[in-house]
Amino acid sequence: MEKSRIDRYVREGKLRERQKDIPRMKSLIESAKSNADFLMKLPISDESATTIFRGLYESIRQLGDARWFSLGYEPTSSHEVCLEILKEIQIKESVKLNRLDNFRRIRNNVNYAGYNVTVGQAKEIADFWNSCAGELISFLEKTIKKK
Repeated sequence: MEKSRIDRYVREGKLRERQKDIPRMKSLIESAKSNADFLMKLPISDESATTIFRGLYESIRQLGDARWFSLGYEPTSSHEVCLEILKEIQIKESVKLNRLDNFRRIRNNVNYAGYNVTVGQAKEIADFWNSCAGELISFLEKTIKKK
């Protein structure tokens, strides 16, 4: 990510500088994997769709947080920056990273407007996890090994 954009996020209060935090990065990755592994075992239905969506969204956001911690920043209040940094990672299915903003909007509607996620939306985020999370996690784990 361009330094000017990072500086803008810091000025806007969306990020704060801190030391690179590899233990916290590892913890976030493990938490994301563990939660997603459990959620991916659940059948997607009308009753489970919202819970599965929220949980997988949280796992994706944790991966974004981990990336910021590897760069020496901590996201403060904006999930937007957590997801934006993931778009910078080169993966085979990089076009699917464009779905992240839509996932964030759906999650906000769930949390702040009482919206119920559809089975289709839950399947979409599950597909994203299945096709993209492995490469994102691999990238983050390689980053840890370099530190």
